[in-house]
Amino acid sequence: MIKKIVYGLVFGSVLGLVCIVGARLRSTESLENWYLFAFWFNRFLMGFVFALLPLKTPLNIKIIRGIAIGILVSFAFYSATNYQDFLGFIVGGLYGVIIEVAFHFLFVKKSQIISKVK
Repeated sequence: MIKKIVYGLVFGSVLGLVCIVGARLRSTESLENWYLFAFWFNRFLMGFVFALLPLKTPLNIKIIRGIAIGILVSFAFYSATNYQDFLGFIVGGLYGVIIEVAFHFLFVKKSQIISKVK
C-alpha cells in the first residue's frame, strides 16, 4: 500500500508540473505563484486519492472511475479559483484515467504476469 501511495504522489506531482506548463502556455497574462502551486497541489492530491482506491476492479470500471473522481477532485480547484480554467478542470478527468490505467498496468498486470511465470 505504501508503494502505491508513493507512486500516486509521483504521478500526481508529474501531472501537476504538466498542468503548470499548460496553464502558463494558455494564459495571456502572468499567473501568480499561489495559483500555480494550487494547480500542482490539486494534481498531487489527485494522485493520493487514486492511490487509496482498490486495485481489484475491472479496467473499464477504473476508466469510468478515473473520469468521475478526476473531475471531482479538479472541481475543488476550479471552484476555488472562481471558475477560471475550464480546460484545466476537464483535463482532470483525463489525468484520472491516466493514473488509474498506470496503476492497473503497474500493479495488476504485473502481478498477473509474474503469477503466470511461476
